[in-house]
Amino acid sequence: MTPISQRKIQLETRLRDLQARLATIDAELDSHQSKDWEDLATERESDEVLEGMGLSGQQEIRQIEAALGRIASGDYGICATCGDPISEERLDVLPYTPFCRNCAA
Repeated sequence: MTPISQRKIQLETRLRDLQARLATIDAELDSHQSKDWEDLATERESDEVLEGMGLSGQQEIRQIEAALGRIASGDYGICATCGDPISEERLDVLPYTPFCRNCAA
């Protein structure tokens, strides 16, 4: 069984990694100022991929922050829907999940 303190460290580390990645994505999106139409088209395609990655990262950040809030309140590892414990295996895969396997399905 993984202690909650270790889960907290894992979540905080992932949060810092995501925040750094989003900062890099933002900088990359702000750097495109090409005047050439072909280059601009390529940059736009690249921007769409970066924006998708950024949105995905933002969603994961919100989930991690919510999980850290549950740790602080003592509700971490308890399903938000049914109140049953979330399995250790599920938390190993999705440490920020608020739902047990049954409620997530």
